[in-house]
Amino acid sequence: MKKAVVHARSEFGSIRTGRAAPALVEKLIVSAYGQDMPLQQLAGFQVPEARQLIITPYDRANMGPIEKAIQNSDRGLNPSNDGHSIRLVFPPLTQERRKELVKRVRSMAEEGKVAIRGIRHKGRKELESLEKAGEISTDDLARAEKELDKLTHSSESDIDKALQEKEKELLEV
Repeated sequence: MKKAVVHARSEFGSIRTGRAAPALVEKLIVSAYGQDMPLQQLAGFQVPEARQLIITPYDRANMGPIEKAIQNSDRGLNPSNDGHSIRLVFPPLTQERRKELVKRVRSMAEEGKVAIRGIRHKGRKELESLEKAGEISTDDLARAEKELDKLTHSSESDIDKALQEKEKELLEV
């Protein structure tokens, strides 16, 4: 369940808030060296200003594929290439775009919660099979299920907290 919470938070990090952050593009898949690779394996990142991100490829031959991957992404960014690095300037978000991003973040949060519930369901099945096999008593099963529910609610509330933080960040002008 902790992994599901960490994954949801990392997904939230990929949503643009008007500030430059490498997390926005580092997971983009780039076709380089005849295979698909995440951008973070091909380049270094710098944030010289709040609304600017500089991507410096380790190999200049990858400038074109990196630029193409950024343009084809749904991030709404327009890269400028100076021959040595790629500069991304983050324009301020419109109110309409902010609301759209909040919807996407809520959807990501729900996906995280669904993953947690799936883990809970799998855990319950395992507990029930242990009881049927006679390895645990009915009382132990009830205690374990209560503990499982506590963990589930705790993990879901962690995702809710992260969601509230991200929404606040997105709606901040």
